[in-house]
Amino acid sequence: MPQDKKKIVPINYTNRDFNSIKESLVSYAKKYYPERYKDFSEAGFGSLLIDTVAYVGDIMSFYLDYQTNESFLQTSIEYENVLKHANQLGYKFQGIATSFGEIELYVTIPATPNGIGPDMSYAPIIGKGTTFTSTSGVPFALLDDVVFSEASEIIVASVSQDAASIPTHYALKAKGNVISGMLKTQSITMGDYERFPRVKINDFDVVEIISVMDSQGNQYYEVDNLSQDIIYKSVATKNEDQNTTPFILKPFPVPRRFVTMNDYPFMYLQFGYGQENDLTTEEVLDSSKVSLNLHGKNYISEPSFDPTNLIKTDKLGISPSNTALTILYRKNGRENVNIASNTLTNISNPIVNFDNIQNLIFSRVTEVIESLEVVNREPIVGDVSLPTIEEIKYRTYGMISSQSRAVTREDYLSLIYNMPAKFGSVKRATIAQDINSFKRNLNIYTVSEDSAGNLINSNMTLKNNLKTWITKNKMINDTIDILDAKIVNVGIEFEIMADDFANKFEVLNAAILELSAHVSSAKYNIGESIRVSDLYRKMKNIDGLLDVINVKIVKKTGIIYSSVDFDVAENTSMDGRLVSAPIDHIFEFKYPNLDIVGKVK
Repeated sequence: MPQDKKKIVPINYTNRDFNSIKESLVSYAKKYYPERYKDFSEAGFGSLLIDTVAYVGDIMSFYLDYQTNESFLQTSIEYENVLKHANQLGYKFQGIATSFGEIELYVTIPATPNGIGPDMSYAPIIGKGTTFTSTSGVPFALLDDVVFSEASEIIVASVSQDAASIPTHYALKAKGNVISGMLKTQSITMGDYERFPRVKINDFDVVEIISVMDSQGNQYYEVDNLSQDIIYKSVATKNEDQNTTPFILKPFPVPRRFVTMNDYPFMYLQFGYGQENDLTTEEVLDSSKVSLNLHGKNYISEPSFDPTNLIKTDKLGISPSNTALTILYRKNGRENVNIASNTLTNISNPIVNFDNIQNLIFSRVTEVIESLEVVNREPIVGDVSLPTIEEIKYRTYGMISSQSRAVTREDYLSLIYNMPAKFGSVKRATIAQDINSFKRNLNIYTVSEDSAGNLINSNMTLKNNLKTWITKNKMINDTIDILDAKIVNVGIEFEIMADDFANKFEVLNAAILELSAHVSSAKYNIGESIRVSDLYRKMKNIDGLLDVINVKIVKKTGIIYSSVDFDVAENTSMDGRLVSAPIDHIFEFKYPNLDIVGKVK
């Protein structure tokens, strides 16, 4: 056969699996080499070569499809790849879970010489960063200073030790907010100038970066993106308005800045590419000048400008060089950082200060410090598990559509799930418009997790933080209420028929394990119904099981379950295949090993 005819080979590019590739190779050999090779038996050497080529082609086709799918957020299935796609679209991965809550601090101070009241000169200031430890070993840190002299509820009790019953000491009470985790530092030596240097925190479970300082005393600030060269600080008011407006927001330029990137389980810091001689000014420019500089004209045709870009620089921040960076960060030392009420009782490292301590008696100061006690009246909770791949995709899509404002239901949910971890996090949330309100009022229902991963009500501090977080982006005519979702603990009762030749106990156990795995992974949302038909389908493929006779959802009651009043029968569809949940209810199979009971015939 002429050589030029061999080169004209019609290729079917849809043949990508092993059998299709093999058939194409065999057809090619029979067509173009009918006289040179005729042995196509399974035991022939030619079949070995054809099978090998088809095998390699099948594998290459698979990896080509796999890598293509991993190139897009929608089709990606690897956790790391999903995170990278989400980060490119602006999603901030919160990383390890953080719990956030309120504590009560108690201290005993001496009375005034006449015993009329407490001597407030001995009222301490518990400094920010004071660490506490729960009975389960979870570390917590105080977020802000607690000033006992300014506490709204001060005098709790008095102590008298003399016959005249004149109080000698008073017990004071104050409240503060704590966050799980411990503070640690890392020093990194920066060499010669480098564009966009990237440094790694050599530690696991990093929650957030507290501060970054170089050896010259310059501070670097975290921003959302390197093009943002200004942040807003709260500055104490020093005039007659301080009673009504204690703080003002002031724009603050940050030529030294960085962004954080979470490549779980590690965190990285990314800097810009400017040099020290590029730092021409640290003053915030006038907005009109910024507009002119942006447009490059000596007149204004469009008055818009970027409010986050107010200093004269285009280097995306200063790159640290020939210095040493000291990075202060917070990390969690364990997976489960939730604790029950009245379990945060240990003070690990108290930071105690006094006003005018030089005028105080040292022995009394020591007594005050030694009397310090702490307790949490409410559970301190957050989300104890990392977001799943589906949750990350959902939150990323919602964040893209929301564009830092809340209009639709999805916008609000995106804001809720993207609240910074240091302020706490909810496990599930849903939104419903209040039909009884004359205004545009939205009810936001939330639940959290306890230390065992079971659903509980979110504490008040977390709900207050969530409301503050949402308020900054909500529509001006929207009002919101953060409410507790009603947790309904349910179980399953079922009856099956086993094959005569099968071990009935093994079949029953297999059915229980299958249902337990299903409800544990289901993770029902607030207002989501239970599809009983899914439970039927899960048991159909069990070896030795002939038929599923009946499956019923039952409400669990008792001291270990929730006390929410819920009638399963009234909320079950006519065909028994669907158990509906009201918009403010959430189903939970709290103890699958106990709550799933079956019978076998």
